[in-house]
Amino acid sequence: MTTDTSTLDADYGQATARFYDAAYARSPQLDGGDIAFYRALAREGGGPVLELGCGTGRVLLEIAGEGFPCTGLDASQHMLARLRAKSRYPNLRLVHAPMQRFELPGERFGLVFSAFRAFQHLYTVEDQLACLACVRRHLAPGGRFAFDVFAPRLARMAQLEEPESVDLRFAHEGEDVVRFASVTRNPTLQLLTVRFRYERSRAGSVVANEHARFQMRWFWRYELEHLLARAGFREVEIYGDFDRSPVSADTPAFVVVAA
Repeated sequence: MTTDTSTLDADYGQATARFYDAAYARSPQLDGGDIAFYRALAREGGGPVLELGCGTGRVLLEIAGEGFPCTGLDASQHMLARLRAKSRYPNLRLVHAPMQRFELPGERFGLVFSAFRAFQHLYTVEDQLACLACVRRHLAPGGRFAFDVFAPRLARMAQLEEPESVDLRFAHEGEDVVRFASVTRNPTLQLLTVRFRYERSRAGSVVANEHARFQMRWFWRYELEHLLARAGFREVEIYGDFDRSPVSADTPAFVVVAA
């Protein structure tokens, strides 16, 4: 079964794109380590660079700023619109397409990457393999594919529900925004469903609520290794963080580089 992307913007894209940059500007989840990691891989590969699930360009704009020919691909028109409004780089091209079904005829990239867990929006093995096949078709000789996913904590994954609670607080366009999050999990499918509620306030009074909903597939380390081997990748490195430290019990993320 393939992932249905027809309702992506309705469920996820519009509110997420609106608040994304402000929400993650000070997020403890992101400290810039991933930007430095992917930028270093781009330098090693020499370009061109393709990002799958580029969003509003948090990582890709930093790489484009170094002059590499860059392509950003995303299934959300709203996210691409935000990125398009920010970019002033003639070397950055944007493509609207799902990462498991894209074709850029004749183009090959020294680096294809997918930052901040975008690969986890591929819910089925069929879609994961389809994405990896697209990646292999678009890699230049010697090119690499890199991505990151969160490292699941067994105790937390066993919680079927997490009730709504405050997740983030940030300012946006003269308003104070509180993001509330709730989570449900399906251990059989290794899928979690996240619901965000953005409560917007002005001068201490709530003026509106906006909502976003999305799913994420969680992965185990050796599941990733087998998936990549099945897709034809022969050299696979999996790190425990963006500093290329080894995987450990406290690993926050699986950071993958494959060729």
